[in-house]
Amino acid sequence: MSTRPSYARLLPCLLVLSLLLPITALAASAGGSWEDPAGFLGRTLRFLSLRDPAVRFAVAGAALLGISCGLLGTFLVVRKLALVGDAVSHAVLPGVAAGFLWSQTKSPVAIFVGAVLAGLLGTLTVGWIRRTTRLKEDAALGLVLAGFYAVGICLVTMIQRLPTGNKSGIDKFLFGQAAAIGSGDLALMGVVTVLSILATTLAYKELLISSFDAAFARAIGLPVRLLHEALMLLLAFTIVSALQAVGVVLVSAMLITPAATAYLLTNRLHRMLILAAGLGLITGITGCFLSFLGNNLPTGPLIVVSATFLFGLAFLFSPQQGVVVRWARRRARRHRVARENTLKTLYHVLESRSFHGDDVSLGELAQRRRETLEDAAREAQALVRHRLARLHPDGQSLILTEAGRQRASELVRNHRLWELYLTHAADISADHVHEDAEKIEHVLGEEVVRKLELRLNYADTDPHGRRIPVPRAASRPNPEPGASRDPLPPAAP
Repeated sequence: MSTRPSYARLLPCLLVLSLLLPITALAASAGGSWEDPAGFLGRTLRFLSLRDPAVRFAVAGAALLGISCGLLGTFLVVRKLALVGDAVSHAVLPGVAAGFLWSQTKSPVAIFVGAVLAGLLGTLTVGWIRRTTRLKEDAALGLVLAGFYAVGICLVTMIQRLPTGNKSGIDKFLFGQAAAIGSGDLALMGVVTVLSILATTLAYKELLISSFDAAFARAIGLPVRLLHEALMLLLAFTIVSALQAVGVVLVSAMLITPAATAYLLTNRLHRMLILAAGLGLITGITGCFLSFLGNNLPTGPLIVVSATFLFGLAFLFSPQQGVVVRWARRRARRHRVARENTLKTLYHVLESRSFHGDDVSLGELAQRRRETLEDAAREAQALVRHRLARLHPDGQSLILTEAGRQRASELVRNHRLWELYLTHAADISADHVHEDAEKIEHVLGEEVVRKLELRLNYADTDPHGRRIPVPRAASRPNPEPGASRDPLPPAAP
């Protein structure tokens, strides 16, 4: 049975967690009681009913934005092009301003054309700087980002000084205003989202190969350069469609954060695409909900805050990459190794007396391990808790259980087999193999042990002349008649 985590189940959990903390924090600020229609529960029900046109447009736009940004952001993250999204998002600002000056209105078509052209010009400028100078990509991206953004700010300032400039709303493209999303903006987002889904579905294999091994993709005849340019064009479309919701400054966060979160949750690209799109959808809706709860709370920043909150959860609790999970795993491994070292010591004590008797006193254990009696008692309690040993009725001795005897034999066998292998295969002196065997004995699996035994012709003794035990659960193919190297008697009832 597979022990890998189910990411389909993890996504709803992240949704619940993303709502609990922000909602709790905002409940007090929203004011009112649960029964008050203007209070927290009333505003929540009003949001869920979607009876306000502005809410419907904002939620639909944020959802579409999250899906498209999640899909394209995945390829930016795996291609190590995260800064490209930031550069292009800032580079489109002059195009937004130019489109407004051309049409004298916030025409979605004019702004879209101007922004896309500016974004493509910024991307081409980055490539031109890289090819014609000694500057690396990060420096070229920084130059384009700062230069184009500065030009855009100047143009926005000029527009605001026009007679109707203060009413133009062009400044909303800096940080976004989801409440101002109209039917034209929503249609544009829908088209871009459909294009993103089609592109990632139809060209998935080509994008997969070119993202992870461009040299191999060229060798098999894939148009790597064309794929990259098409991806950048689609990226520009996505960024422009996202401006109204989150603005120039924050759109790069929507491209990177859901994809980075998904990257911590899986190591398969197709799963990462699904997770990134799902997380983008969740954070878009959550940001709109939190904005609706409060008074004058900006939607774009709250969308990004929601995405960052989910990233924080994945950073801490991801099944494979989470900081807390890895710390807990390392801690459990240290405790397991400590228990196994104690088991091995008990085996050595029993071996030193030719396995006469089945109990080992705490004093013998402490002496063998060169530690205090209190430390030995603590280690004994750990073995008892894990049912690897039991205390003698007098409380001063340990008796291995059947599971403890089995594991102790396995550890000693692994240690001595590895020492023998190093002296035979690597021609290392017998007095230099102990430390390496001390580490490897805890991680050797049964399959590797079988290969070692076969390679060593089922040797009976290690380089120091000590017998190599064969645990009862282990079986050898074609064993010699009467050959048994497990000197441990059965556990006492």
